[in-house]
Amino acid sequence: MKTKYLNEGLVGNKILKASFTSKGELLRLLYGCADYKQFIDTFHTGIKVNDSALIYLHEDINNTYIQEYIENTNILKTEIYNSYFKVRITQTDFVPINENVLIKKYVIKNENETDLNINFLAYSKALTNLNNDTAGYVKNDALIQYNHDYSVCTFSNSDIYRRQVNGAINDFYKGEITGKDYIGMSCDSAISYKLDKFAPNEEKTITLFVYVNENSKIDVLRVDDEIERIKNLNVEVLKNEAKEYWNNYVKNHDILNISEKDLSSDVKKIYYRSILLFALLINEKTGGISAGIEIDEDKTKCGRYSYCWPRDAAFITEAFDIVGMKEYADKFYSEFCRNTQYDNGMWEQRFYTDGNLAPSWGYQIDETASVVFGAYAHYKTTRDKMFLNDNLDMFEKAINFLEKYINDIFENKNQIQKSYDLWEEYEGISLYSLSAICAAFKSMVKIYLELKTLYENDLEKNEFMDSQIEKLQLNVQKITEYCENTFYDQNRNSYVRNLDDRKIDMSIIGAVFPFKMFSPNSIRVQNTIEQINNTIRTYTGGYVRYENDGYIGGKNPWPIVTLWISWYYLKTNNIGKALECFDFVTQSSSKHGFLGEQVDNETMEPCWVIGLTWSHAMYLITLKKLIEKRIL
Repeated sequence: MKTKYLNEGLVGNKILKASFTSKGELLRLLYGCADYKQFIDTFHTGIKVNDSALIYLHEDINNTYIQEYIENTNILKTEIYNSYFKVRITQTDFVPINENVLIKKYVIKNENETDLNINFLAYSKALTNLNNDTAGYVKNDALIQYNHDYSVCTFSNSDIYRRQVNGAINDFYKGEITGKDYIGMSCDSAISYKLDKFAPNEEKTITLFVYVNENSKIDVLRVDDEIERIKNLNVEVLKNEAKEYWNNYVKNHDILNISEKDLSSDVKKIYYRSILLFALLINEKTGGISAGIEIDEDKTKCGRYSYCWPRDAAFITEAFDIVGMKEYADKFYSEFCRNTQYDNGMWEQRFYTDGNLAPSWGYQIDETASVVFGAYAHYKTTRDKMFLNDNLDMFEKAINFLEKYINDIFENKNQIQKSYDLWEEYEGISLYSLSAICAAFKSMVKIYLELKTLYENDLEKNEFMDSQIEKLQLNVQKITEYCENTFYDQNRNSYVRNLDDRKIDMSIIGAVFPFKMFSPNSIRVQNTIEQINNTIRTYTGGYVRYENDGYIGGKNPWPIVTLWISWYYLKTNNIGKALECFDFVTQSSSKHGFLGEQVDNETMEPCWVIGLTWSHAMYLITLKKLIEKRIL
């Protein structure tokens, strides 16, 4: 698969998602949910003007680009202007709310002073492998690329002029589709449409439909009727329906009433884009939440991203609650977590959003702790005691698992199972993991206290809860004392992240916020903040994760950790520093309001993962804190 890391635009509905470059190139087409299944290796479009070679719409020396979303929607517009032929193409990409088809509308205008003959070409290379081979097939003016389980159908309501179903890439770039076969064993195919003569200032429209069909529902040999039905859809009506749907979606989830506040346009853009992004990354069937649209299928730089981490949920579901997506937060815990928990009480590192176990590389204790902590944080918004009661057995199993881990540490057993840290790089005992467990125990105490009122007449149940509360409180005390005595380095005058490399790491702040094991006003925490600023703050004002971080070059600030330290500054009333951190993240967002996993220090633009769920969640949490303090 072609390496293509940056998803700079995203459209979709509950079933179908598509990602794009800033120049309008379709990068990924995902059907089913945000993490599976992806169909497109390469999808190119271009025009042939008179006798020219192909003008590739998304990368040509004579092309300029302007891209924007229709305000508060997941409808993306890319304007492409070719200065050589003076042709303007306005490309609109969207997925209708109730139709699982990507609609790509192109309005082509001749701004030259002479007539131009223009053909429109599309090239599609489907993902294929030995066990699920993809072939090409042209029937009834539709290119159908099919494998055993699915077929991707590309077509227009215009007649196909030329087709090529075998090895089409070279002829596509020449602008000359020359094949004669209607069916072939190649995964790359091309089609062209003859638009004929354009008079000066004349414009014509061609619309491509990219439809994903499940062969188990409609046999690939009998998909014609569905293709014909889609060809006859009214594109403008569907676009207006989508526009109205997304506008209303944003309005209904503007719980912070941002529209009525005097905030910068960039803050509002990120806020609204966060709401629109969340809607596309939720698996509504299972409650799973994707960390983001995939960027690295071939694992050239990482272990892939588009999975669901229970660890992330403590942050993401809090953001869901902030924007009125409580039902999704509830579903994550009540359904997704229940269905993915082991009998021993633990959760693995990561899952597909449908609940199946995803590729992982180790055991990570804070995943389990985060579920209990996050679930109680969600309860504080809903005050729904039945949510706690219905999931009590799940919480108790998790707590029992965490207790065994803690007992192993305190009893100094040689067979203690090492755990990966927050960043999934160090394997051992880390401060962040222990503070997450401590927070889970404190959350469980509060869960029992809330539920005691439901069991007022059940003496045995009340006595059991009291005994558990006492045991948990003792564990909280033991963990806190252990961390105070173990993770403070007198030589560095700072807390350190683990017992081996003893590095300065922003995850240390987790023991202060959100887990509240250490007081933000303690001298030791203040000393740690000073060391953080001396060690991992970059010259642009953002923060890297930890000293000598080597991931993706290791020099890029992360919005997650920059916002994290802003929470400390807010709590200690250092408003100026808090706003500096918040403004850094705001100013380094993309032009569409997406936040990245990292920020390029040179360009101050998002890099690596763009549209990271965790980054957007941290931003909304911070924004809420600023509004509550009447700072914004």
